[in-house]
Amino acid sequence: MSEPSLPDPFGLSGRHVLVTGAGGGIGRAMIEAFARAGAAVSGADRDAALLESLPLQHRLVFDLTDAKACTDAIAGLVAGGGPPDVLVNNAGFTRAETLADVDDAVWDSELAINLTGAFHVTRPVMAAMVARGGGSIVFVASVNGLGHYGNPAYSAAKAGLIAYAKSIAVEAGRDGIRANVVCPGSVRTPAWDHRLAKDPTILEDVVSHYPLGRMVRPEDVANTAVFLASPLAAGVTGAVLPVDGGLTAGNLRFVRDIIERRS
Repeated sequence: MSEPSLPDPFGLSGRHVLVTGAGGGIGRAMIEAFARAGAAVSGADRDAALLESLPLQHRLVFDLTDAKACTDAIAGLVAGGGPPDVLVNNAGFTRAETLADVDDAVWDSELAINLTGAFHVTRPVMAAMVARGGGSIVFVASVNGLGHYGNPAYSAAKAGLIAYAKSIAVEAGRDGIRANVVCPGSVRTPAWDHRLAKDPTILEDVVSHYPLGRMVRPEDVANTAVFLASPLAAGVTGAVLPVDGGLTAGNLRFVRDIIERRS
């Protein structure tokens, strides 16, 4: 006999969730997953057009690299809808794929968007959470923050996010704040379109590195974030959870090409 379904298995009904980078592929999956879990979802993006068709309680438009714009937007959200119970720092961007692609401008830009931008949003949100009595913050980093898989500036920023999340977990836990990190592997979103334009077969090569034999789906990342944000993970903080199809568990290509090799 099947178990009876729970009316609110994640404990997120009525909770307010803010997702940055809401207009992107993972952001849209986040909105859907949190809404399905019963939450009221607000979204932030620098492009207002990307938010227009999304089912959001509040739409925030600002550039993450502008500290004042972030602070003002969060202040408006808190005044109009109350502090978020959950913040998902999802926004991110990269195009510099090797060290040869990284110059001063690229380095500054990618750290500003992927690391400093998350700080610009987190600081005012966390202050409101502390004043209210607590909250949950989920950072979307990357396996690039755990090992080198290309994109050096992006990787440095994502490693910084992991360190930042741990500092929040340690120092703000007494204030009721939990902070955790999701580290996706390759996710099939529009971010891959520029690579596919150069080489339409690249996705076939990518999946050969993944033990699950497929790329991570946006909903895989979103569902993990829902768990970490929810009361089901009430005892989890400072955790770094790869959602990577097994990529960081070991080197599948090495096993196939070297260990299983037959002469």
